[in-house]
Amino acid sequence: MKIWPISICVACVLSVAAPATASETIHKGDVVVVPLHGEVSPSLLAFLRRAVKTAESNEASGIVFDMNTYGGRLDTAAEIVNALNQIKIPTYTFINTNAGSAGALIAVATQHVYMAPVSAIGAAAPILPTGEDLPSTAREKTISYWSALVRGSAIKNGHNPDVAEAFMNKDKEVKIGDRVVHPKGAVLTLNAQEATEKINGKPLLAEGIVDSVGDLTKRAGLKDNIMRIEPTGFEQLAFWITALAPLLLLGGILGAYLEFKIPGATWPGVISAICFALFFLGHYLAGLAGWEVVALFVLGMVLVLIEILFFAHSTIIFGVLGVFLIIGSLLWTMIDRYPQQPFLPTGKMLAIPLLNMFIALVGALIVIALLARYLPRTSFYRRFALIDSNPPGPSLAGAPRHFATALALAPGMQGTAVTVLRPSGKARFADHVVDVVTEGEFISQKTPVTVIQTDGMRVVVKSAIQV
Repeated sequence: MKIWPISICVACVLSVAAPATASETIHKGDVVVVPLHGEVSPSLLAFLRRAVKTAESNEASGIVFDMNTYGGRLDTAAEIVNALNQIKIPTYTFINTNAGSAGALIAVATQHVYMAPVSAIGAAAPILPTGEDLPSTAREKTISYWSALVRGSAIKNGHNPDVAEAFMNKDKEVKIGDRVVHPKGAVLTLNAQEATEKINGKPLLAEGIVDSVGDLTKRAGLKDNIMRIEPTGFEQLAFWITALAPLLLLGGILGAYLEFKIPGATWPGVISAICFALFFLGHYLAGLAGWEVVALFVLGMVLVLIEILFFAHSTIIFGVLGVFLIIGSLLWTMIDRYPQQPFLPTGKMLAIPLLNMFIALVGALIVIALLARYLPRTSFYRRFALIDSNPPGPSLAGAPRHFATALALAPGMQGTAVTVLRPSGKARFADHVVDVVTEGEFISQKTPVTVIQTDGMRVVVKSAIQV
């Protein structure tokens, strides 16, 4: 099993991604501006999550969301609303022209709303991707759920919950005191002047009309030092990688298994390295993981390797600790934790990581069982496993190469180590040199060895010298 390809590959891909945030140097007290432009999509969620965590971890004095969107996916909007409601520092939305549909729901999940002179917010009724209305039953269920969600979000952030609900529910009347601000029959949409109108001494929604983010920070009394975080092209990649997390884990586990079972092959280790590197890269770019989880993963692999090479027959402490660190780092990578949240994850935070891990482990067990049964019978396998190879030297330069499976190796058969076995290497049996592996011990060159196990995918040997 090779650890270095995996660790090197992980380090390389993360170093490529590092420049995406290296230029975003946020200092304590800075105001962070996060653009929310275009369609509300999973890539926007990945960017927003990264930006929010960057701002909070660097103790910014506030976050301003520069919004210009006509809406997008409702499920993504729900995740963005949830993320915004986790923020512990002041949040502001600058509606820079449009906050339509899902954008309106996101805006009311921030504590302060400001609008450009010519701008609008609202019209958040859920529709099908084709633009058509939902069927009546589906519409009632969707409106009922989202009405409760958006009302709760509005209350938490100090907004009128009736206004927030009326953005998406055409049957909602907005009445303040004796005045009917919005009658039933249509979803609510407000322009800047309507949203800032004061009724009973309080703005209907927005706190003011401003021309720019700089104007907003002055009106809100925020620090002048403004830092802007921009999205990168990696955000879309991050979405797909995190969505494919179970498959990447499956590929990494299977590659590591085959690397151990076929000592002479290198491609399983390369595949495993690529899968784990992509797994960590995607979650790093999505703002879910940092370098520390990669360090834990590599440390876990080092401990497992130490167990295999040095303590295979004496202790299991290093191996157990290594496996624990590997599994822990993989789970921690998938946890969506914000800086102000408790260190230990809650059950809700662990739900998706545990599900992904369960899918990967069950899938790996099934595939490994199938490989153990059927792979040794295939010609593809025989191209890599147990192929004769000649040791260095002119005397055997012209010797033919044969598959070691033709030797009918059996437990008890005697041979000699041609190379150092650490724990894999080559040994000679009769006139054939084959790939072998020990159970973890090192065996020096020219040492007599004995076959103790053959399972079709490898030949396991031990030293024939009695100590």
